[in-house]
Amino acid sequence: MEKEQEKKILYIDMDDVLVDFKSGIRQLSDDVQIKYKDHMDDVPGIFSLMKPMKGAIEAYRELSKKFDTYILSTAPWENPSAWTDKLLWVKKHLGEEAYKRLNISHHKNLFIGDFLVDDRDARGAKDFKGTWIHFGQEPFENWDKVMEYLVEQI
Repeated sequence: MEKEQEKKILYIDMDDVLVDFKSGIRQLSDDVQIKYKDHMDDVPGIFSLMKPMKGAIEAYRELSKKFDTYILSTAPWENPSAWTDKLLWVKKHLGEEAYKRLNISHHKNLFIGDFLVDDRDARGAKDFKGTWIHFGQEPFENWDKVMEYLVEQI
């Protein structure tokens, strides 16, 4: 009997990839927005306010069937609630099976895998040893384009 082919490893970032960061900002009062204008990710509880990016939940679920899929995100050091809020966001929007696949790191280049979907080249994303899919940039402007590309890579 032939051994089943191992699934390729896929990491997906949270902020502005799975999660619409601006949707959290829009829910803040003007006073809070002014106070944290240069560091919005330091607002206590902001990550609990955010909505999913268009198509992100469906894409995550579909890709999880085809890849060994993990979430790889960074959390701000000055906002300890962010760490908890990110975990709770994953449980709420992606379910119990996804939350144990959440990884928080400021060094994404240390993770071993085939693909990383991330909107920024910071925190080691551009030095990721597999293929970095620059979400939001041509040719990966949205989840439909990312899905089309990744399905071809199986």
